[in-house]
Amino acid sequence: MKEGIAIAKAKKRFVRGIYMNREYSWLLFNERVLDQASDLTNPLLERCKFLSIFCSNLDEFFMVRVGSLYNDSLAAPTACDNKTGLTAAKQLAAIMPVVGELYKARAAAYATLRRELSKAGVRIMRADDLTPRQSEECRNYFIGRVMPLLSLMVLDAKHPLVQFENRKNYMIYELERNGRRMIGILYVNPAVDRMYRLSGGKKAKIVPIEELLRAFGHLAFSGYAVKNKMMLRVTRNADLDTSIDSDVEHDFSEIMKRKIETRARLGVVRLEVDDPASPLREFVLKLLKIDPAYCFSDERFFDYKFMFSVGNYLPAETANALRYPPFKGAVAAELEEAPSLVDYALQNNIFLSYPYDSMQPVVDLLEECAKDKRVLSIKITIYRLANHSRIVDALCKACERGKQVTVVIELCARFDEESNLHYAQMLQDAGCTIIYGMENYKVHSKIISVVLKDGETIRYITHLGTGNYNESTSKQYTDLNIITADEAIGEDAVAFFRNIAICNIDYKYQKLLVAPETLKPGLIAQIDREIEKAKKGGEGRILAKMNSLTDKQIIDKLVEASCAGVKTELIVRGICCLIPGIAGKTENIRVISIVGRFLEHSRVYCFGGEEDRRMYISSADLMTRNTDKRVEIAAPVEDKDIEKKIYAFLQALLSDNVKARKLCADGVYRRVETLGAAFNAQESFIKG
Repeated sequence: MKEGIAIAKAKKRFVRGIYMNREYSWLLFNERVLDQASDLTNPLLERCKFLSIFCSNLDEFFMVRVGSLYNDSLAAPTACDNKTGLTAAKQLAAIMPVVGELYKARAAAYATLRRELSKAGVRIMRADDLTPRQSEECRNYFIGRVMPLLSLMVLDAKHPLVQFENRKNYMIYELERNGRRMIGILYVNPAVDRMYRLSGGKKAKIVPIEELLRAFGHLAFSGYAVKNKMMLRVTRNADLDTSIDSDVEHDFSEIMKRKIETRARLGVVRLEVDDPASPLREFVLKLLKIDPAYCFSDERFFDYKFMFSVGNYLPAETANALRYPPFKGAVAAELEEAPSLVDYALQNNIFLSYPYDSMQPVVDLLEECAKDKRVLSIKITIYRLANHSRIVDALCKACERGKQVTVVIELCARFDEESNLHYAQMLQDAGCTIIYGMENYKVHSKIISVVLKDGETIRYITHLGTGNYNESTSKQYTDLNIITADEAIGEDAVAFFRNIAICNIDYKYQKLLVAPETLKPGLIAQIDREIEKAKKGGEGRILAKMNSLTDKQIIDKLVEASCAGVKTELIVRGICCLIPGIAGKTENIRVISIVGRFLEHSRVYCFGGEEDRRMYISSADLMTRNTDKRVEIAAPVEDKDIEKKIYAFLQALLSDNVKARKLCADGVYRRVETLGAAFNAQESFIKG
């Protein structure tokens, strides 16, 4: 996206020396997602998906981050961001022009994709594109199939207010009858198909429901004359307060159910309209009591979810040619052929790299543990699950067969609260012990502890990973996993679940680094080790991969390392509040971001060279919310073969010159210079 005046001005406010504001950095990340909608190295239908992902990301940004800033602006109006010194109100004021630029870029990307889709065989029709015959066909469809599913009202003395639901499209009309003017509001049931396909013709011609509403929605208000109309959508604050009063007896699941119900009624943080010139815009702004700066326009769509499914209107062969080639994660022959995964895991460390490796061995291991008479207990942390979770099925079966099953399920996993409540009830009904996280700390760790009695000996199998126990996202997110029978790690895992059960965070583990107590100090100690090496004339090295970097204490320590001469390479997919390449401060730090076919989700922290390397895989990003406010785990990689595989994985990402973007000293992400042949790291992993 070409940098506009608004973004250039915002950058001056959001970048201070070596620091970049968190919210601005996130917007730059989402800009990189939008860039993928125009990247010709991606097949057409995949580019359509990136546009949809960009829009979904922006929705969540407003619900969560803008919502949080809005709350902060009221609760602590003088509090400042610790990196750029901006109050919440100043951040909000600077964010909105940047978002406006992103809306323009989104519209341009869609226009290009629409033209290319038409050439490929799918034409997305506008109401003013329709021939008289097509218009009549759409009118009949609207009256017969859509109108019965409309909800509408007229604002008057008996209907004075309307509660616009979060992220739902409404048509609003200025109506007149018998000289009296009033407001009409129309909402279409979500059961109505998003697209209507016109009959006839070789090329698929599809009409979005938005176009049908604009063209024919007024028919629902028979007897009224329509003076003005406008489509709108509101986005509501979703920043729920999940803190609890520890002095009050409570069932946290019931508290969360009530809080989830309030989300739909929280304040509006964004208004979207299709016609910014409509006089109805001013009416809605006053009705919602929202600042015009929070109002954005798109003449066609407010969300682009339909772009995920446009390929369904093409012949299968054509659609397949416009998608990524099919890919399925592999299962290593030694795991597939093992008579018993339990026995195999007791003898060998297992390494899985999603999505290039399948999650199937983890599911199979749990299913086998449910049957194995040696297994005494299974304990697991759950943050997000698939819609139909085989992990949950295996845990239920284990409990039914007499195993002690403990599930730490985080009810405060944003937007997955209802799903987790459902699964918690299912697991509880099966007899599992359920723990709803830890008071005032989200449990974001990814760990499974299996305890066995092998003869008279207690044995352990422990799974440690960087991502959720979610069969669906394991096919789309890159995550690293280690399954080990290491005794010390097994004892740490047992102690971890014991401490969760008694709400104890003050514990020193043998090998695991656990936030909020030992993870950050442990990583800082490793950075200090590299600083001391560099000061003594040696070669200090840091290589890390994460989703986000915002923790100021760690950023300042990395700057100290850079000043000492430590060579630092960071792979940060999303938010990065550290500006690299600044002479005398961060000149020894390089930062790249990769946005590609798969979501880069793994976290790896690596210190030192080949001879003295210390490596950790972790559930935690280097964000204050992770290091100080969550229960997270960083696990040492002690198996040298696994360490070499992970290091090679990181080096491949650093060599990417197709999807990688380099964060420069001026706060701008730029394409990595291509030296030699093009290299797409993710595609190289697929090819093996």
